[in-house]
Amino acid sequence: MKRLLIIGIGAGDPDHLTLQGVKAIAAADVFFLLDKGEVKHDLTGLRHDLIEAHGRPPYRVVEARDPDRDRTTPAYADAVRDWRSRRARVYEALVREELADGQTGAFLVWGDPGVYDSTLAILEEVAELLTFEYEVIPGISSVSALTARHATSLTRVARPVHITTGRRLAEEGATADDVLVMLDAHCSFAGVGDDFHIYWGAYLGTPDEILVSGPVAEVGDRIRELRAEARARKGWIMDTYLLRRTPAAG
Repeated sequence: MKRLLIIGIGAGDPDHLTLQGVKAIAAADVFFLLDKGEVKHDLTGLRHDLIEAHGRPPYRVVEARDPDRDRTTPAYADAVRDWRSRRARVYEALVREELADGQTGAFLVWGDPGVYDSTLAILEEVAELLTFEYEVIPGISSVSALTARHATSLTRVARPVHITTGRRLAEEGATADDVLVMLDAHCSFAGVGDDFHIYWGAYLGTPDEILVSGPVAEVGDRIRELRAEARARKGWIMDTYLLRRTPAAG
């Protein structure tokens, strides 16, 4: 039986890797890496560093090109489904052709595989075509890294937290007093009103980390400027933020 390990490696800091993750990397025979291009070489570089630090030779590293996703079409859901389907075919070929029976393969997943990541859903599609077993090793997500760096809690007593995207925030507004937003290319926090505090972070856990917090009305413009400058400098950006409605005076 072929076996896969889906290993969460944290939000960017090599020290985010858990002891369970270290053991899982040491147990892998083959590591599958998807190349996202030169612009995002940092993402691949950390994976190589972790494999070199914790892998147990002999092991192999097999790289494949990550399919491009159409980010211009207004049909967002259809574009994501198409991209996932093409990525599933890449995963299928890797597992079928590069992993022998009885061997263990590994995918190193940024953050936590169960939080805002497509790997598990794609492997479910692959499992309809191939027979293998797999195990998921949790990691420190950008959510955990964000709240830790801002020294705040994700939750408040007796209040829900809504996890959403910048796209949905722009369409629906803030649907709870605490809203966690993953990847907002258009700074949709600008439309939530003046009674929200924002805890924002980009490149969390990396040397390029940027943190800003404060009332949205006061720091919103600064976040937009920092985000634009960082994206222009690096060619990509991953950011996360928590919006928290402040109690009314009195």
